[in-house]
Amino acid sequence: MTTRITPRMIDLTYEALLKSFWRKNALSKFLRASHVSENFISSWAQDESKRNLLDRMFQGLQASDRGKSLIFQMARSLSEQTTFPDLRNWEDSQHKIQEATKSVNDLKKYLKQQDTKAESEKEKKESREKTRKEREAVQRAQTDISKLQSEMDAMHSKVGTQAGGYEFEEWFYKLLDFSEIQNRKPYKTNGRQIDGSLTIEGTTYLVELKFTKGQSGAPDIDSLKAKVNKMADNTMGIMVSISGYSSVAISDASGSKTTLLVLDASHLYLFLSGAMSFIEIITRIRRHASQTGEAYLATSQFGGR
Repeated sequence: MTTRITPRMIDLTYEALLKSFWRKNALSKFLRASHVSENFISSWAQDESKRNLLDRMFQGLQASDRGKSLIFQMARSLSEQTTFPDLRNWEDSQHKIQEATKSVNDLKKYLKQQDTKAESEKEKKESREKTRKEREAVQRAQTDISKLQSEMDAMHSKVGTQAGGYEFEEWFYKLLDFSEIQNRKPYKTNGRQIDGSLTIEGTTYLVELKFTKGQSGAPDIDSLKAKVNKMADNTMGIMVSISGYSSVAISDASGSKTTLLVLDASHLYLFLSGAMSFIEIITRIRRHASQTGEAYLATSQFGGR
């Protein structure tokens, strides 16, 4: 049931039932069609009035869920009436039909109001549930980002070490998985070691990760360029250097139709702060490279260039 059984509904259903049927046979037929038990209908004594029968019936039906369901079904059936065959051919048929019509219309109006209220409550409940799930998702995301940041902070003492490099590599792919960025972990092709790849909006980027104490230089850029140039069209490269780049490296990475984007620790921390998603960060740098040919865009210039 979408509409709750209320005292008002019971009263309106009672009145509509009382006014819609005048003959005992007609009322009994309706009650049978509404699945009122045959034992109860058979208990209708010859000298018992219609009103007394309905008093007994409604009192009994309210005592169980099944009975309340029957009341609801009768209310729906009564509200759908447009003619009243049992009220024809009486001396006061017009008056009887007018009263029955009014009772049915009152019931129909109430049911419509209750349906609207039930629908509104359902929508409110669904909205609350959606908000709850979104809030939980945000909380989970914040927890996961906080964990990523803690892991990143813990790696600082290992910068420049082989163990630190492996940890950084593993951490970076955790970041990509969290960001739901399609990626492939490190692999070899034609004898060349590739630190992995990621794909955003149809473009695949070869990944080069640098976890060294010193800045990445021109040879690092040349190495990534060589790997990218051996790949299919629409392949680019992304270098993430924890200690940044020399000016020569940035210059070499940039230029007409550059195929590289270069990021440093500031871009990672921009993501960890929650200010931008990692996809947004890469997309911002890619757009800058397309507009200027510059492979690097400092986070401090994200809003102004």
